[in-house]
Amino acid sequence: MIQAWLFLILAILLEVAGTTAMKFSDGFSKLLPSVLIFVCYALSFIALTFALKKFEMGIAYAIWAGIGTVLITAIGIIYFKESANLLKFGSILLVIIGVIGLHLSATNHT
Repeated sequence: MIQAWLFLILAILLEVAGTTAMKFSDGFSKLLPSVLIFVCYALSFIALTFALKKFEMGIAYAIWAGIGTVLITAIGIIYFKESANLLKFGSILLVIIGVIGLHLSATNHT
C-alpha cells in the first residue's frame, strides 16, 4: 500500500508541475514549458494508473484532483500573486474536507 501512496503522491506532484508549466508556457508561446505540460501530464497519468491498482478509482481521483487543486491555488497565490480572500480559503477548505470524506468512505480505508 505504501507503493500505491508513493505513486499517487508522484502523480499529484507531476500534475501540479504540468499545470504550473501551463502558466509559464504563455499560451504555448514558450517551447520548454509547453513541452513540459505534456511530459508532466503523461507521467502523472502513468503514476495515477499504477496507484489505481490499490485505490478505489473515485478515491484516487478525488485525492489527485483535490490535492492538486489546493497546491495549484497555493502556488498561484504565493508565486503568481493571484488574489487571496476568505471565500477562496473557505472553498479550498471545503475541497480538503471533501477529499478526506471520500477517503474515509472507502471500503478498505487505504
